[in-house]
Amino acid sequence: MADARTQTDTPRRPSVGQKLGRLLDDARLFPLLLVLPALLFFLIWNVIPVLWLVGLSFYDYSLKSAAAPSFTGLGNFDDIFFDFSVWESLSRTFVWVALSVGIETVLGALLGLLFWGSSSLPGRRVALTLLFTPMIITPVAVGAFYQYLYEPTFGIYNYFLGFFGVNIDFVGDRQWAFASVLAVDVWMWTPFMILITLAALGSVPQAELEAAEIDRLSWRRRFWHIILPRAKFILMLGILLRTIESFKTMDLIYLMTQGGPGNTTELVALSLYRNAFDSFQMGRSSALALVLLLTAIAFTSVYLYILNLNSRQQEVVS
Repeated sequence: MADARTQTDTPRRPSVGQKLGRLLDDARLFPLLLVLPALLFFLIWNVIPVLWLVGLSFYDYSLKSAAAPSFTGLGNFDDIFFDFSVWESLSRTFVWVALSVGIETVLGALLGLLFWGSSSLPGRRVALTLLFTPMIITPVAVGAFYQYLYEPTFGIYNYFLGFFGVNIDFVGDRQWAFASVLAVDVWMWTPFMILITLAALGSVPQAELEAAEIDRLSWRRRFWHIILPRAKFILMLGILLRTIESFKTMDLIYLMTQGGPGNTTELVALSLYRNAFDSFQMGRSSALALVLLLTAIAFTSVYLYILNLNSRQQEVVS
């Protein structure tokens, strides 16, 4: 009886399931467990590759050579800084970003305002669906499609230009290649800015618009004092996303012109691709990729500063 009583009084060790239940019930630990998968994904696919990229940028490492990677310090960055072709492609990239994002934003805002103000127009949903089609087509299909359209012998554009005695090699002529590829990018991504504009305009409180209409405010005052302050956050976010994506443009240009004729359409992302997968200069390409990463971070910082400028001014006033 004493032995049975002793065994009964002995506390049982908690099972694995009970321990796990207690951990899940912990108010401090449970949020960390929820975030842990995302943190592991971010660590494996973002942090580790970036650290590897930073380390590799300080080495002279070529896949064509059997020699082991040798530490060069800032040698790769020094070569990039004094390489005229890199500066030329970088300046061309800035022009590309400014033109593409600027044109897409203006066209997207105008068309977005048009669709926003015509909610009762028949066929509006069908028109929006067709308008968003270029955005969901893969760049490979877009590049192949426009290569046929731009073809100087049987392309549809030169077919109509032939009635006026004009024939243009859109992607083979140095004067037309950059503008021709830029037009394709604008065609493909303007729908994205239309979508962003519609989302931004949809965030404007309807009550304020109705009050402005009752007070008979002019359209200009409605735009500057009601619509723009409410819609600017989403609109600036769309511009930021397009700026980063436009800065990384490579696939469309590679498919249509491969950076030619000459180097008139070679952007810095294409230069990075050629350093890495044509010349197999992994150290130099890693250094160039790091420069592009820092440039993209600078772009993001400027946009966030502009976006938060108004809120900071309001805090100072208050």
